[in-house]
Amino acid sequence: MFGIVRPCSHRLGEKLASQWMAHLCGLCLALRGDHGQFARIVTNYDGLLISVLTEAQAESAGTYRRTAGPCPLRGMRTASVAHGEGARLAAAVSLVLASAKVRDHVIDGDGLLARRPVAHAARRVAASWDTAGARTGTAVGFDTALLVDAVDRQAGIEALAGPGTPLLTVTEPTETATAAAFAHTAVLAGRPHNAQPLAEAGRLFGRLAHLLDAVEDLHADAASGAWNPIAATGASLPEVRRLADDAVHGVRLALRDAEFTDARLVHLLLVHELRRSVDRAFGTVPVCASHQGGGPYGPQGPHGQQPQGPYGSPQHPYAGGGHPYAGGGGAYGGDGFGGGGFGGGAFGGGAPVPQPPRRRGFWAGCGMFWLLCCTCKLCCAKEYEGPWSRKKREGVCRDCDCDGCDCCCPCGG
Repeated sequence: MFGIVRPCSHRLGEKLASQWMAHLCGLCLALRGDHGQFARIVTNYDGLLISVLTEAQAESAGTYRRTAGPCPLRGMRTASVAHGEGARLAAAVSLVLASAKVRDHVIDGDGLLARRPVAHAARRVAASWDTAGARTGTAVGFDTALLVDAVDRQAGIEALAGPGTPLLTVTEPTETATAAAFAHTAVLAGRPHNAQPLAEAGRLFGRLAHLLDAVEDLHADAASGAWNPIAATGASLPEVRRLADDAVHGVRLALRDAEFTDARLVHLLLVHELRRSVDRAFGTVPVCASHQGGGPYGPQGPHGQQPQGPYGSPQHPYAGGGHPYAGGGGAYGGDGFGGGGFGGGAFGGGAPVPQPPRRRGFWAGCGMFWLLCCTCKLCCAKEYEGPWSRKKREGVCRDCDCDGCDCCCPCGG
């Protein structure tokens, strides 16, 4: 289960925790209902925000709920779950972006995907997810071609990025994709006047997701030689933190301009939990010597302070069209996709940098994901290995003051 918004039920409270779980289960069941059991592996924490936003704007939230049957992940209990167009839009977005990740793993030859028969099967799965996502998107009036275009442009942008390239150039495709998805929730909820502020909130959320992913993977990517936007552009960590803080502030301001029927869960997830996500990401990454003092370009980067957007956050440098890096195919987001990077070996003649564990292949990772999910390690473990990356991850409840599984685990411990 991946995503930057990972709230603990202890902070949500009983009512909001049940709402959050309703959207998580609703996304999972929407994937199963439209695309079969296997599609449920693309369920993720950030995707359910689409469902949350749709319901929060609806005149009657009851029209977006149904009672689901027993599920092993809920301790074989029934539950009220999100249902309808919001959950289906979240499913469409999750499928398209998951398909991009699969194709990237194939290109990199990770694990079993280095073998041609397995890679061929994975490409077919990715193609089927693209088709399924487009079909579901069309059913709810959303053109997933916007997401596919963003995915295809990412690799071209990364290939051209180098020292001095603004970080916001690299995050632009992610911003564009999330802005479109957030804005469409206003259409589904019958509040078209919310489209503009929600598009701005989505754009900044996409920026934040891309930046935090790059921060968390910075040292591991340096050790393995994987591409990382922070290392590739020469940005300093203080600059990245400034951009992240501005994005959180911009999301808060954008949400104030949107009209909601019940904004409590939206506010908690997209204001308070986003702030926690930033603190969590930067709390695990020390400022290394190469980033102290803001690097060769100072704390604002090579191009100085970015211009302000309409909600108090820096506007990306190609707003309004005319992006010079259009074209190319490849991966989505700043997840270490592509080549280049620092490379392995030793720094300054010292001891060799420890190599990260070899990534699991796509299918092995899927099996490990379900094992982690069914044993509640995703939410309750102090630390566990990522199912695909094998990087150390923290359970959702690691930093809360609740007592283990009684706090957040749907199986009740």
